[in-house]
Formats: sequence, C-alpha cells, structure tokens
Amino acid sequence: MQIISKLLLAVSGTAVLISCGIPGAPKPPSLELLQPVTDLRAVRKGNRVYLDWTVPAETTDHLAVRRLGPTRICRNLDSAMSDCTNPVAEVPAPQVPRVSHQQSKSAKPATKMQANYIDNLPRTLLVDNPSARIFYAISVLNTNGRSAGISNIVPVPAVPAWPPSADFHAQATAEGVVVSWTVVPHPPETPALRHVYRVYRRLEGGTGDTVAGEVPVDASSTQLVDRSFEWEKTYFYRATVVALIHEEGKPDAQFEGDDTPEEKVFAHDVFPPAVPTGLQAVFSGPGQQPFIDLIWAPDTDADLAGYHVFRHEAGADPVKINSELVKTPGFRDTKVAPGKTYFYSVSAVDVRGNESARSQEASEAVP
Repeated sequence: MQIISKLLLAVSGTAVLISCGIPGAPKPPSLELLQPVTDLRAVRKGNRVYLDWTVPAETTDHLAVRRLGPTRICRNLDSAMSDCTNPVAEVPAPQVPRVSHQQSKSAKPATKMQANYIDNLPRTLLVDNPSARIFYAISVLNTNGRSAGISNIVPVPAVPAWPPSADFHAQATAEGVVVSWTVVPHPPETPALRHVYRVYRRLEGGTGDTVAGEVPVDASSTQLVDRSFEWEKTYFYRATVVALIHEEGKPDAQFEGDDTPEEKVFAHDVFPPAVPTGLQAVFSGPGQQPFIDLIWAPDTDADLAGYHVFRHEAGADPVKINSELVKTPGFRDTKVAPGKTYFYSVSAVDVRGNESARSQEASEAVP
C-alpha cells in the first residue's frame, strides 16, 4: 500500500508540473480593422467642401496600426447614412511610421497624423432651399479592404455659393482705406437666407487675416472704409460674399463664397488733418499786460500732433508765431502793441508732419 501511495503522489506531482507549462487558449489573429474616425470636420468655401480628420492609430483590437488602406469619402443627402457603399472618392493610404514589435502592442503613437480631402460639389446637388444639407462621412479601410464602420457624420449647407464681387478695388484716402466693388445681381433676401459682403485685410508678411468690415448685400452702399489699419504699412485686401442661413432656435449657419483677387495697398499718409474751424480772437489788457487769446474747435483726427498759429498785420504776409506745436485748441499772444490790429489763422499738423491749410482768419484790435 505504501508503494501504491508513493506512486500516486509522484504521478499527481508530475501532472501539476505539466499543467503549469501548458499555454492558455490561443487568441484568434487580429483582423486589423481600424477604429472609425470620430473627429471628421467639414468646411464649405464656395462650391467646395474641405474635409480633414485624424488618421486612426489604433485597431479595434487596441493595437497600434501597422498598415493602412485607402479612405473612402462618403457623401449623402440623408443624415442617416450607415455605410459607404457608393463613395465619391478614395484617398490613398498615408505612410504609417514603422513601429517595433513592442510598440505594436501599444495604441499610443508618438504623433497623430492628419489627412484631408477637397470635394468639388456638383451643381446638381445645390438647391435654393436654405434648410437643405449635404452630409459627409469617411470610412478608413485596412489593407484587405475592410472597415469597422463610418466616421461621425458632418453636414454642410446645400445652397449655391455666390460668385465674388466684380471690380474690387482698395485705395488709401484721407478717410482711410476705401474698399469698393460692383454689386452682384442676386434674388431678394429672405429671413431664412441673407448675404453680406465681408472684407478681409492682411498685413504684408503676415499670415493671419483680419475682418475689416461687413456690408449687407441689399445696402445702398457698395463700399467700406477701413480705419483700423496703421499708416506706412502695406496690406492686402480681399472680399467674399457670406451666406447666412437662419433656422429658428439655432445659431445662424454660414459659409463663404470664393474670394476676389487681392488688392495691394501701401497706406502712405500724405493726407493732412482737417482744417481747424471756429477761430476766435479776444483782447484783454486793462490793469495787466495786454494780450490776445485765441480759441478754436478741436481737430478730431486720430493722428493729430498739434497746431501752428499764424499772425499778420494788414497788407503783410502771415508769419508763424509759435515756437513749438500747440497741443491744445487755444493760444495766448502776448507780443501785441497798442494801436494795432492783428489777423490770425491756425493750421493742424499730424504725427507725420502733414499740415492742413490755414483756417479762416479772425482779427482783433489792441486799443
């Protein structure tokens, strides 16, 4: 019996050792289906739609993507699309960075790849109904042509874009940079669909655009005056017609049409300030040193630096009597003599030295 017991113990111990070395149930091979895109974005410009998205870096098995297939572009008039059986285009697969065996077990790539596509809208899809939409999604395939599903669905308006305004011009004037254009013929505006002319300004050498202003298309004016620039700098101006689509209870949707050609403007200030007005001269003398006080309406030019004051007697030429620019709209002339009549005028000077014409004269006699 002792021998049998020892034999059974030895056998059971061997079984335990063997069971420890047996691997678990084998896993099925990965299908390498890519996770569907969740950040598809669509922006309409004119009759084109610009799509961009982040390329999936993870499979549905939570492994790092090693190879990519093409991406199908899906376009539909129905927001309830569930697949992409009739793509309008295919974007070739981007090159995936080579990963090691260890990295392939991780679904966290060092950098995210971006991809994009531009879709030219067929005119047959564009309608005059402001509530109509065109819907986009994408489907990223693996190298076997299989997909785990479509991306998020994004809409764009389906109304036609207006062509850019004709005869677009920009010119520096004393008032500012005057931008003008010719009105594009258009149907009447409605509460659901309105349009505005939007003017952009870009500093030479810069990369960002600034909205210089907007004008409704049904306004009587066909120009805009930009006063927010800086003199002695070069700018590029362009304009576009923006469609504003109103739907009750929602923010207005909008998209821009194509741009006009850019107009280059060197904002060189050769324009003097406005001529001062309202000049008055008042004598004061009894009991004190005689003097004549001058006052006038302040000049409202933003780049005003100051004023010059001129004086002359009858038959003589005006002479500037201030040694430094007068900063306020007032001046006291203490160099007056009894029995004489003086004639005064004032000019305005800006920070770049441009000087206005002289104001109308005001005269005062010294007893």
